[in-house]
Amino acid sequence: MKKVLVIDAQGGGIGKQLITEIVSRKLPVEITAVGSNSAATSQMLKAGAEHAATGENAVKVGCRTADFIMGPIGIAIADSMYGEITSDMACAVGQGIGQKIFIPVNHCSNYVVGVSNLNLKNLIKESVDFLADSLGD
Repeated sequence: MKKVLVIDAQGGGIGKQLITEIVSRKLPVEITAVGSNSAATSQMLKAGAEHAATGENAVKVGCRTADFIMGPIGIAIADSMYGEITSDMACAVGQGIGQKIFIPVNHCSNYVVGVSNLNLKNLIKESVDFLADSLGD
């Protein structure tokens, strides 16, 4: 079974939506949720993650073994999400062995060109579509 690591910060809303969509599709994956804070972790755990942890070290450890790393694009940008993503967290995501699937959102002085007119619900669906297609490989 493939391991999916979902990382989020702030209130964990994007991570929660990702996990809800993955669980609703009954994809054959093991989901671990890691929040930069306990509120984000709690929301993702409620959405159906099998495992959950909080903080910088949990991100570092999770990225070492995950087959897929998912979350808002800010998880790969140091000091993003109002400073909740540390340099070490962003580095761990970037160096993680898994396929990265980022939700492109424009927040915290980061602007992703081409995203302004996209609906978050559609971005979540497209991300999980990519995950589902990748599981077939």
